[in-house]
Amino acid sequence: MNRTTVKVVGESGMGLASVGLIIAKSLKRMGYSIHSDREYPSLIKGGHSSVQIDFSTLPIHCLSEQADIVVALDRAGLEEYLGSVKKGGIIIHGYERHQLIKDLEKQAKSRHITLLYLPGREIASSVGGSVLMTNMVLLGLLWKVLNIKLKGLEDEVREKFKSKPQILEINLKCLSAGYAAESIKKVPQYSLPHPKRARKKILIDGNAALALGAIHCGVRAYYAYPMSPSSSILTHMANWSHQTGMLVKQGEDEITVVQLAMGSMFMGTRALCATSGGGYDLMTESVSLAGMIECPLVVILAQRPGPATGLPTWTAQADLNLAIYSSHGEFPRAVLAVSDPTSAFELIQHAFNIAERFQTPVLVLTEKVIAESLALVDPFDQKKIPIERGLVTDKAELKKLKSSDRYAITKTGVSKRWLPGSSPAFYFANGDEHWEDGTLTEEAKDCEAMIAKRLRKLVLIEKSFPEPKVYGSKTGADISFIGWGSSKGVMLDVIEEARQKGITVNYLHYEYLWPLKTKAVIEFCRKNKNIHLIEGNHDGQLSNLIEGKTDLKFKKRFLKWDGRPFFVEEVLEYVRKHTQ
Repeated sequence: MNRTTVKVVGESGMGLASVGLIIAKSLKRMGYSIHSDREYPSLIKGGHSSVQIDFSTLPIHCLSEQADIVVALDRAGLEEYLGSVKKGGIIIHGYERHQLIKDLEKQAKSRHITLLYLPGREIASSVGGSVLMTNMVLLGLLWKVLNIKLKGLEDEVREKFKSKPQILEINLKCLSAGYAAESIKKVPQYSLPHPKRARKKILIDGNAALALGAIHCGVRAYYAYPMSPSSSILTHMANWSHQTGMLVKQGEDEITVVQLAMGSMFMGTRALCATSGGGYDLMTESVSLAGMIECPLVVILAQRPGPATGLPTWTAQADLNLAIYSSHGEFPRAVLAVSDPTSAFELIQHAFNIAERFQTPVLVLTEKVIAESLALVDPFDQKKIPIERGLVTDKAELKKLKSSDRYAITKTGVSKRWLPGSSPAFYFANGDEHWEDGTLTEEAKDCEAMIAKRLRKLVLIEKSFPEPKVYGSKTGADISFIGWGSSKGVMLDVIEEARQKGITVNYLHYEYLWPLKTKAVIEFCRKNKNIHLIEGNHDGQLSNLIEGKTDLKFKKRFLKWDGRPFFVEEVLEYVRKHTQ
């Protein structure tokens, strides 16, 4: 594969995230394609953590399972991640007590792994640095191994610490000392292919892209109670609140959060909230209320493995059923799933247009591996998606409105919506079943008509959705996959890698999951015979959904539920086994 994989490992609190970002940005400056993510336990400090950076001269969209080079900042990292190094790879470390890692050295030798030791703490101390600056010393050695000139890395470190000149100078000295590697007689050096030119792309993670998309489409209030992996959206919104004039509020719980968002939307302010599975459980009664009073509502549901607290800092695609079937009663909703930063930037905008046009809740699914992964993408198109409010705003029309217009029984299920106080006509936003002006009713015919009216929106919403998209050849592939969410990234890389091995792979990708479009998937299965579903959950939730809505049956499912994303090697191995 035309990619190099570097992993920096150690305890939480050792600056792994900062080092990983510096590496990624430095490689991006050089023109490499980047995909980076981090693994960490649900601890403030301690435990085993890592940051992985995959880079290539060719576009890449996912992570490798094994690393070419591991930079270990502590003994635990050495022991924990030896198995993640490819045969013939390199481990850079600064652990001085060699007598305590004899077994590890034997294991490394048996797999032809080179151990490069540099006394990082001693070197950092000699230039006036602290123990934490060991990471900069080892980073300098990494750059020497990669056979890359130090200047670009130094420029990125200067950018990172420009507000702290004293720390900056020491960090630069640590880098230079590590790069010189005077205590190592011979430093093995990679022969990397170099990009022809720097790419005019942006390096961004999914949560930052979601936040930018929300701001771009007019969101002016954001409410959240921190819950990984959605928490950094709150940070991004808070950081941009002064520039945008946005209201950003941390609620005391998720019930408050969703009701603040719904109240703001009811009064005409585009508002957003985000959470994860356990927090969304608390929101479901309010989502049901939004369905009843036909109030637009957008909720980001950032998936992680469950149930209960589950694996708070790991990834999953296990909440599709939760998104579609949660909340009591029958009412329409839309469910979308982002797949990368570009998708995140665009889908959140579509979500608000759908919510307001059809006056219904919309759930936007993301995952930890999308939320926190850094990816290199084209600059976002800021003129692609117009804002659609679905409101009555014409002054003459507002004067003519009647109270019964608000929930009028219509063929499409969509009634006129106007902001409170903008028209002489008033109505009741009633959580009980109600008639056209919102007044309570328990008459059988009225209730039957109103429930059916609301549910007719599903037909209209489905018609407005695009069909799922096919990547790779449209027909006659050696093996075909269907999936959603982060599965797209790994499948894009697998399609290209398999092509180089003479195997044709194609992939049908869903972003608009509910109401479910079925025409394209039926056609896809008709034109391709070796069909497999790929999902990050135990039960094959999309598989079951498609089977329930069509006559299709899927026996071949590639499912994963251990909290880790799909890696390119394991999918390629699956392809090999199922095309023989």
